[in-house]
Amino acid sequence: MKKNTQLQMLFAFFLISQFCFAQVDVVYNDLVWSDEFNTNGAVNPTNWFQQTQLPGGGSWNNGEVQHYTNLLTNSFVDTGFLHIVAKKESFTDQGVTKQYTSARLNSKFAFKYGRIDVRAKIPVEAGTWPAIWMLGKNINEDGGFFDASYGTTSWPACGEIDIMEHGIFPSQSVNYVQSTLHTPSSSGNSVNNGGALASDLANNYHIYSMNWSPNQISFLLDNVIYYTYCPTVKNANTWPFDKEQFLLLNIAMGGWAAPIPSNFVQSSMVIDYVKVYQNTTVDNQAPTNFAATIGAVSGSSVELLLNATDNSGNVTYNVAYGSGTSSAFSPSGVQKSLVISNLSPNTNYTFTITASDATGNTALNNPIVRNVTTITKLECTGTDTQASQGSFTTGYKYAFETIGTDVKITFELLDADKVGVVAYLWKQSPFSESQMTNVSGNIFNKTITGQTTGSTINYGVKFAYAGGMSVTKYISYVVGSSCSLGVATSLELKQYYYPNPVENKLYLQLLDDQNQIILTDILGRKLVQEVVKSSHNLDMSVFKSGIYFLKVKNSHGVQNMKIVKK
Repeated sequence: MKKNTQLQMLFAFFLISQFCFAQVDVVYNDLVWSDEFNTNGAVNPTNWFQQTQLPGGGSWNNGEVQHYTNLLTNSFVDTGFLHIVAKKESFTDQGVTKQYTSARLNSKFAFKYGRIDVRAKIPVEAGTWPAIWMLGKNINEDGGFFDASYGTTSWPACGEIDIMEHGIFPSQSVNYVQSTLHTPSSSGNSVNNGGALASDLANNYHIYSMNWSPNQISFLLDNVIYYTYCPTVKNANTWPFDKEQFLLLNIAMGGWAAPIPSNFVQSSMVIDYVKVYQNTTVDNQAPTNFAATIGAVSGSSVELLLNATDNSGNVTYNVAYGSGTSSAFSPSGVQKSLVISNLSPNTNYTFTITASDATGNTALNNPIVRNVTTITKLECTGTDTQASQGSFTTGYKYAFETIGTDVKITFELLDADKVGVVAYLWKQSPFSESQMTNVSGNIFNKTITGQTTGSTINYGVKFAYAGGMSVTKYISYVVGSSCSLGVATSLELKQYYYPNPVENKLYLQLLDDQNQIILTDILGRKLVQEVVKSSHNLDMSVFKSGIYFLKVKNSHGVQNMKIVKK
C-alpha cells in the first residue's frame, strides 16, 4: 500500500525464482486475537486505532485524495459487521481541505508468525482502493498507533505484507485481488506478488488469509493458496518479516486507483470478522530420524540430501562449511536436496549439518558431519562484446560447466545501463528458446540435462530489457572439456521458424533487419505479405487448420518453409 517514496518502475517479465512449497508449511490452531464486531456503534477502541494524521506535505502517499477521519460516518459497526465507508464530501482537517473522506484502522494488536483471516466484501467502484494489509510494528510513521513507542525503522525496511488490494490493477478483471510483499530488495512496484480471481467481490463475502511462518508467507483466498513468498536467501533486504507486524484496514481514493467518476457518492468495505491464530502450546518435541547424505558432486557444487521428521510438520536444516553457511527447510519426512554452490574445484570440504523445528528444538543426533572433495572443474569461461542481434557496450561473460551428464550455462550482462533485464537461452540447432534463472544482479544460468561427453553444443543468450534486447554470439562447447570453446561462424547461422506445427503464433528468427515474408495457402492464395524485422511473430490463430507455405526473401537469398497449422 505504501508505495510512493520507493517506487521502482521495474520492467519485469517474471517473478524471482523462490523455490517454495505450494502448501501451508505450519498450521496455526489457537485463536489469540479477534474482533467479530458484535457491538453496534463506534469501532472497539480496545482493538482499533483511527489513524488520521496526514503525512508531511498534507497528502497521503501514492497521490491519494482522501482524508482519513474518526467520524462514525466513515467507520462504524452495525448488526455484526464493520463498515469502512469512503464518501465524496468536502472536509477540512489539519488545515487541509479535501473532497473525499474514508477511514484507516490500525489494530492495537501486533504479532510475529501466525495466520490471519479476514472475511469481507469489498468495493469495486472505479477510484476506490480497498486494502487489508500489515506493517512492521517498528515503522517510523508519524500518526501511527505504534510509532511513538516503537517507530525506529523507515519503510520499506520495516516490511509490508499486503494481504488483499483491489482497484489498482487496470489490466485485470474487476474480480481480481492481489497480495504483495514490500522489502528493501523490492518495493514500490514490487515483483513479489501474486493474484487470484474471486466471484462477485462487491456482493459476496470472501475470506482473505495470510499464513506466516519463519520460512515462508502464503496467501489464501477462501482457504486456497494462490501465492507463496519464500526467498532463498533471508536477510534484512529480503526478509524483514522476523519482527511483529500489525493489521491495517482502509479504503484509499484515487492515486494508483482509477480516476474517480464525477457521480461517485460513497462505497463501503464490509467486514464480518478478523481472526488471528498462533500456536500457544509449547512444542518440546525434537525432530527425529535425522539423516544427511551426499548427492551429486561437481567442480563447484555439492548436493546434500537431508531428511527428518517432526510433529510440527516442518524441519529447518542449517549447514556450516568453512566460513560459509546455508539453510533450507522441508516438510516433515520429505527429502530436501540442498545444493551448496560457488565452491572451489578439487578441494576438500567439511559440512556440519543440524536439524531443528520452528520452536528451536534440535535433533538428538545433531550435528551430522560429512566430508567430500569437489572434482576438477570441467568449465570454460570467457568475455565478449560480439552480438548476433542488437549490440553490447561493455559486453557479457559466459561460462559452461559439465556436471555429470548435465551442462550448467551461465551468462552475465556487463552493460550497466540496462533496466529490468531478463535472459533467455537460445539453442542454435534446432532453434529453441528457454527462460534462464536469475542468480543475482544481471547473472543468469540454466542447466541442460542428458548431454553426451565429447559432443559439441552451441548456445547463445538473448538479454531483454526495458526498450530493447541484445543477443550474444553463439558459443560452442565440447561437453566434458576443461576449455574447448569456440564460436559458431556466421555461415552456420540459420533462420528459424517455431513451433511447427503451430496453433497460435509462429515465431520467426531471421538473418536480416529487413526481410520480406509471404504466406500462402495450399492453393497458392496470398494471405500475408509484409516486410519484417529479424525477430517477428506471425499470428496464425486466424487461419484454419491445414498446410501453408512461408517464403522469406533477404540478402541471404530465398527460403521456403512448409507450415502446419493445428
